Amino acid sequence: MNIAIVGASGAVGQELLKVLTQTDFPVDNLRLFGSSRSAGSKYVFRGKEIVVEELTPQSDFSGIDIAFTSAGASTSRQYADVITRHGTLMIDNSSAFRMDADVPLVVPEVNGDDAFDAPRRIIGNPNCTTIQMVVALKPLHDISPIRRVHVATYQAASGAGASAMKELADQYEQIVKGEKPVVEKFSAQLAYNVIPHVDVFTDNAYTKEEMKMFHETRKIMHAPDLSVSAMCVRVPVLRAHSEAIWIETERPITPQEARQVLENAPGIVVLDNPAEKVYPMPLDIADHDPVYVGRIREDIANPNGLTFWVVSDQIRKGAALNAVQIARYILEHKK
Repeated sequence: MNIAIVGASGAVGQELLKVLTQTDFPVDNLRLFGSSRSAGSKYVFRGKEIVVEELTPQSDFSGIDIAFTSAGASTSRQYADVITRHGTLMIDNSSAFRMDADVPLVVPEVNGDDAFDAPRRIIGNPNCTTIQMVVALKPLHDISPIRRVHVATYQAASGAGASAMKELADQYEQIVKGEKPVVEKFSAQLAYNVIPHVDVFTDNAYTKEEMKMFHETRKIMHAPDLSVSAMCVRVPVLRAHSEAIWIETERPITPQEARQVLENAPGIVVLDNPAEKVYPMPLDIADHDPVYVGRIREDIANPNGLTFWVVSDQIRKGAALNAVQIARYILEHKK
């Protein structure tokens, strides 16, 4: 396969390089693209040094089979035609096309076959918080359709990029030195704090991040009537998002049944023994591929309810890994 990464110098672009290497994805030739600022940077991939090319309207993607794009929504919109005009398949990590009717939004464990219906040669990689949630929801939805989802997210600094991770680390250092912490990436100081605000607010008082979970979950799970309500919170964690999830199903699902189904589901690891303090935590989950589920129990406020805790690495399964898994699904299931 001839592969390109657009946004190669960013946190997700760098993770894509790692994932392609670690998963032994078949790459014959790799090209890297970035802004004028990152053009000329050099990265080593499988022993070969590759120079980042500047992405311009004249960039030639002919001969490239798949382009992983992670340079922001405005760049994806601006260069989609440049990338796809010679037949390249664009797997896009931005929010630019996710809700377009003619762009599939894919999590391979949930709706992998949707990747084969991409008339514009664009596939959307969902939002990180949505990805880990639907991986956990799908096995339960299959045994008893889910009617309603409430979710509270605990989102790491990594969701706002490498510079945001650095800002969090710097803030702790500044506080220890007795200095006033510098706030640039977030709406408030994140160190020693939680911020109930991820992305911008919309007219209904939900943030765009919360509305992404509403719309994207319905699209991925082919469940247009599914009710989803989210509260997205930024927490002082470097990497890996956590979610507390409450679901209501058509018939009650016991915790024992849920554990069995989730343990047998692809992409999931169940860590659920509270008596021994066994449950997923972001500190342990960073740099790991699966979606981890624990604290599985009945919702005592709803006879048809179940509640559980989900943790996954935001940069891997929430972004780079899922994109590469989409590409691999296409290769392995091509009809």
